[in-house]
Amino acid sequence: MQPADATPAAQTGPDAVTVPPPRSAPEVESDPAYGDTAPQERAAEEAAPEETSSGDHVRPAGVATPGGLGERERAILAFERQWWRHAGAKEQAIRDRFGLSATRYYQVLNTLLDNPAALAADPVLVGRLIRLRASRARNRRR
Repeated sequence: MQPADATPAAQTGPDAVTVPPPRSAPEVESDPAYGDTAPQERAAEEAAPEETSSGDHVRPAGVATPGGLGERERAILAFERQWWRHAGAKEQAIRDRFGLSATRYYQVLNTLLDNPAALAADPVLVGRLIRLRASRARNRRR
């Protein structure tokens, strides 16, 4: 039985293979909580907690404490610990899990690698990713 969104097969008969159409890109390419603000502005927003009527400081969901990592940063580090056998599988997983294009994801990851809190949270992983980034940069200069 064919899925409702499947495209018609080029071949007919018992050996015909039906391939569903590709998934569309997500609507949002960046974190909607930040919009298009500069990294310095984001750091200032993350460092300043909101104040409630009782005088308590409340942080928005997913925002890190000044010395720590937010939920998204921890999720990115956990995601990078995984091993991918096929190149396209990781890019599709990035879209599915984070709602980001691969380009935007790697921009966020590179910013995270420069964060000392990430190095403190997972020194082995972050050190490996920094070495890999430096190696690729050296290869591009050749």
